[in-house]
Amino acid sequence: MFEQIDSQPTDIGEITLRRRRIPDLTSNDIYEIKLDEEFLMSSLFVTAEEALADLGIQAATGDRLKVVVGGLGLGHTTATALQSDRVESLWVVELLQPVIDWHRDEKVPLGAVFNQDARCRFVQGSFFELAQGRPHGLVAELPPASLDAILLDIDHSPGDVLFASNSGFYEPQSLQAMARQLTPDGVFAMWSNDPPDAAFQDLLTEVFQDVTPHTVRFYNPFMNAESSSTVYVAKGVRP
Repeated sequence: MFEQIDSQPTDIGEITLRRRRIPDLTSNDIYEIKLDEEFLMSSLFVTAEEALADLGIQAATGDRLKVVVGGLGLGHTTATALQSDRVESLWVVELLQPVIDWHRDEKVPLGAVFNQDARCRFVQGSFFELAQGRPHGLVAELPPASLDAILLDIDHSPGDVLFASNSGFYEPQSLQAMARQLTPDGVFAMWSNDPPDAAFQDLLTEVFQDVTPHTVRFYNPFMNAESSSTVYVAKGVRP
């Protein structure tokens, strides 16, 4: 009923991948990622991660899209984005090498999907540093203003970050530095576990011309009730 697949020390704590069965909830294996004692992701809840990709890609303009996903997790945002034949190239920026290795070694179900798709590439590094151009942009081989969409799912929300150092990203200067890596009509989409935040929406409006928060609802079997998350979709970089 329970298996710890792997656990590795990292600079930010012990990262653990495990699998378990809860017959009363689902007949499928449930994959979970923990950082020390904090749960980061469960394959039991993927609706919002999939919606992040769907909404972000739908808002993007044109074909042959160049897309960056910030945060790999269990891969559901990336896999959903790759379902679109409009995506020409996709880079996943992930801080922790063990998480990348779990997918490359196919220790998680979606690893085989990524290994078989030549459009998908992994970038080991800090999304928040690369988004601000340190030491280079999110995709080193691309010139500025080349990305069509950036899909972000790392912190729980702008007000509930995994590490205090992440807070600096949710400020105008940092968001503007990231936006300069997008095409003029590019899209920034972000998942949040909190309800829509008017202050954060106003902040995005300083950087993007059109900002829409989407409430994504899903069934929570642990609570036997509906839960919800927010996906912000911001489009059109202000000059």
